[in-house]
Amino acid sequence: MSTYQRPLALLWWLERRSYLLFVLRELSAVFVAWFVVYLLLLVNAIGDGAASYQDFLVWSGRWWVVAINVVAMAFVLLHAITWFGLAPRAMVIRLRGRRVPPRQVVAGHYLLWLLLSAIVTWLVLR
Repeated sequence: MSTYQRPLALLWWLERRSYLLFVLRELSAVFVAWFVVYLLLLVNAIGDGAASYQDFLVWSGRWWVVAINVVAMAFVLLHAITWFGLAPRAMVIRLRGRRVPPRQVVAGHYLLWLLLSAIVTWLVLR
């Protein structure tokens, strides 16, 4: 004898904000993977010489590649921000026998992100 299971709507994840964020965060992994592939394509083009790098730049300038990268950047930011919000639950940090408050763990992640972004910006623009 089977029990009754209510039919699940295709867009069930739109019913609650928390469900939507969960699904979008999971989807963001696809765009994180895209950035890895894009970076590997860039490194490969640089390794193949100036002509290959120029071809990569032309390809990267196409409207659809730019659009994919803009959408990917939004999803990667969502991925990072939601991970930083979850970090205090995933990482229990003790300092001098006391648990570091969740807000300080989150603040540490954002400060490190800001520091690394500043270093990368300095390396690129120097």
